[in-house]
Amino acid sequence: MSMEIISSDQRDALQEIANIGMGQAGASIAQVLGTFVELSVPQISAVDAAEIPAALAALAGDGVASAVRQAFLGELRGEAIVIFAEHSASDLAELLSYGDALDAPASRELLLDISNVLVGACLGGIAELLRAEIGFSAPSLLADQVATSKLLQADAIAARCALLVEVRFGLEKRAFRCHLVMLMPEDAIAALRLALDRFIEEL
Repeated sequence: MSMEIISSDQRDALQEIANIGMGQAGASIAQVLGTFVELSVPQISAVDAAEIPAALAALAGDGVASAVRQAFLGELRGEAIVIFAEHSASDLAELLSYGDALDAPASRELLLDISNVLVGACLGGIAELLRAEIGFSAPSLLADQVATSKLLQADAIAARCALLVEVRFGLEKRAFRCHLVMLMPEDAIAALRLALDRFIEEL
């Protein structure tokens, strides 16, 4: 699908705002973990609902991954999905000096905690720049060590299309990788467009 659901000016503004939000999220994670966080430039695309599972699988690469989902509510509305590469939990545990290998419940809890920090800092930063109200649901585990092709099924997506904003987080000298993806359904994108227009006019 082409980018017709937002204009090129709106897309550029969103990329700039997302970049600032991601930077805040990276700084928050760096503070928690005490290590440098590497960030990619946010990638923005519009995809049909049927294409979303394949898009997420392509981001995550081959192999297995875990994913956490967290809804965001208010003027900006949608769902954030954080995809963790296979050994992310053990990498995080080592950084946080958890000692012995984590058991499964503690591993899941760690991923939920890190997702909560990432999503809150990133989307909170975006909402602040757009002067939009935002709230968050509690994060929940979407997938635990499953094949990347099975991270999200098309029937789990209500919208016919979504705006996909993706950024990759990495940790210096670590295999750790995670992707934060924002999915905004069609009807919520109208509010985003208005907020972006307001932001552009005030520049």
